[in-house]
Amino acid sequence: MTANVTVVDSAAHFQECLSRDLQRVSLLNFWAPWAEPCKQMNQVVAELAHRHPKVLVLQVDAEALPEITESFDIEAVPSFVILRGHTLLARIAGADASALTTALATHARDAPVGQARTERAPDAAGDAPAAAETDAELEARMRGLMAQDKVVLFMKGSPDAPRCGFSRQTVAILRGQGVPFAHFDILGDERVRQGLKVLNSWPTFPQIIVNGEFVGGLDVLKEAVESGEFQELVSA
Repeated sequence: MTANVTVVDSAAHFQECLSRDLQRVSLLNFWAPWAEPCKQMNQVVAELAHRHPKVLVLQVDAEALPEITESFDIEAVPSFVILRGHTLLARIAGADASALTTALATHARDAPVGQARTERAPDAAGDAPAAAETDAELEARMRGLMAQDKVVLFMKGSPDAPRCGFSRQTVAILRGQGVPFAHFDILGDERVRQGLKVLNSWPTFPQIIVNGEFVGGLDVLKEAVESGEFQELVSA
């Protein structure tokens, strides 16, 4: 590990590192030890740290330090945030080595002008609602997705490549119960992601659907499995 790489161990430690030099460019690497893409991108980050010795690289375990993760509105791992002091410069979601390399090279070289101070990332470029789809059409599409199989999991990522720990745990439970299920990656469709929060009156993901009806999230699933209620639902 090079001298400019720091493993963050607390929110206080994180703020201390950022505050030492408010003119320094920092790369925040939000990762999780269970995610295979993170292992690959950690190697990329190590190479970038070596290539840009003046950049402060902060390694943040996204699940061990949720207060930091949530303050930057991180939805999945790996994710990367580039700052100058506390000023947001760029955000890269996913294992996109090329985009990360380009963004860091740009901001490590040039000081941006007119950036707003923030600890939250801006909306992703692809998050604008599809103008052609009405609310009624969206609801019909969501209900169709919920009814596509007996059990449907709305999650972050896919069963073989989950992009958050809660999704990973949910997949493990369903597979452990021997329950076949369809899945939908809500990170790929912002309208469905936001719409399901309203339709099911549930603000977080994953969401588990059985027989077209909303059951709950991870904690509800755990309780239903322990009580035997889930087995009754899927066998009905």
